[in-house]
Formats: sequence, C-alpha cells, structure tokens
Amino acid sequence: MPQESATYTHGHHESVLRSHTWRTAQNSCAYLLPHLKPHMKILDIGCGPGTITADLATFVPEGEIVGLEYAPEVLKQAQSCADERGVKNISFATGDVHDLPYEDGTFDVVHAHQVLQHVGDPVQALREMRRVTKPGGLVAARDSDYTAFTYFPELPGMAEWKETYLRVARANGGEPNAGRQLHSWARKAGYEKDKVASSSSVWCFRSDEEIQWWSGLWADRIVASSFAETATKGGQCTMRDLERVSLAWRAWGKEEDAWFAALHGEIIYTK
Repeated sequence: MPQESATYTHGHHESVLRSHTWRTAQNSCAYLLPHLKPHMKILDIGCGPGTITADLATFVPEGEIVGLEYAPEVLKQAQSCADERGVKNISFATGDVHDLPYEDGTFDVVHAHQVLQHVGDPVQALREMRRVTKPGGLVAARDSDYTAFTYFPELPGMAEWKETYLRVARANGGEPNAGRQLHSWARKAGYEKDKVASSSSVWCFRSDEEIQWWSGLWADRIVASSFAETATKGGQCTMRDLERVSLAWRAWGKEEDAWFAALHGEIIYTK
C-alpha cells in the first residue's frame, strides 16, 4: 500500500506546538460543527497535541473520537490534553493517512486539519478518508494557502519568509497552497462534484497580544524547529538566511499597525 513520502515541514518543536495547542474546534473547523450529531464516531487525522480532537469530542457526547497521528511522540501530549479536560470518549492511535488502519465504512466523520498540505499524495489520502467513511457520512478537510497569506506592513524580510517557506515545503514533498486545491484533489480522488461543498475562512491576528504571539512563534520556528534542519540540509537556504528571516519576523511584530490574515480552503464531502 502507499506510504508517506513527504517530510513534515514543521516537526513538533515547542514553537510549533505553541501554534498547534492554540487551535480549537471553533477557530479551526467551524465549517464542520453544524453537521455534527451527538452519536457520531469521528476520526481526526493529524491530531497533533489533541486540542481540536478534545474539543470535537464534546460535540459527540454519545459517540466517540479517535485522534490519529503519524508521529507518535506527540500523542502523549494529546492524551494529557484529554485527561486534563476530563474527556472520556476519546482515544489516540498512530497511522498513515495513505493507508488507514481501519475497515471500510468505520466512521461517521473523517476530519483532517492542516494535514493534506504536508503529505506526499493528498489524492490517495482523500481516497482513504472516503473509504473509511460510512455511507451518508462526511469527509472534512481544511488547509492553509500560503501564497494567499497577507500582512501589513509589507517588510522585505517578510516576503523572503514566504518565498523561503514555499520553496522548503515543496522540497519536502508537500504543497503549501493546498487550500485552493482541496476541491480539485477531491475530484481526482473520485468524489462526486455535487457532493463536495467548498468554503474558505481566515485566521486574523491584529491585537497586540496576537501579533506578539504570532510573530514570536514564527521567529522561533524558522531557526529552531525541524524546518531549519530540513531547509539547510536540503540546500534551500543557509542558516544565515533563516536568521535574517527570523529577525524580520521580530521586526514586523514590533510594528504598531501589524496585521496578518491566513487564508484556508475547506471542503465537506457527503458520501
């Protein structure tokens, strides 16, 4: 069976988890929430530290949710998150989205947030997501679209960051503009066009607290996470380049009128 061929661009450094643990069902999959029913069984692919997973569990109090992660080292944190919140209808497992370890038609909802941009074959991933979904069930995916990220002020170093990120992510085997392609990938995976609903939403950072948080985590992520190692080893840039980009993020974060919007594409497929 197909296996993961891409390298996860971000890894699980503290600067990355700083962002991932901020994510909730409300700010990361609001498009899905109106479709959830209390009895549903959900598979949350790429669950990371489990904050979205634990939130989704509260929407299915009579059902259950499984958080699936390719990298097992982060699942301890995910379980701790569930334990701290007292969430009981939740479990975690490891697996590859290209070859999911479940029988056909196992889940009412199969969900992936910020996953398909990082995998080697998003079309195969969507095929597998559809396979393990029950007839009448839902496949839901949301992904960033980095080229469409916009910000103010447009400092030169920020443009270098975006160009560097796009180059490194693609060299790792992913597609950082996944958001705009989700509907197309779904069609290639065999999803019927009239059963795919497409939408978009943004994260917007504007308050002083938000700007300091967002700029700080990116300034750290660029030089301290596995992004730096894969970028330099792959020859996409030097450490000096990354340090310059990191400083640009810090400078941008000090701008009084700083503003950032991150666009995401979304799809919901009804099987």
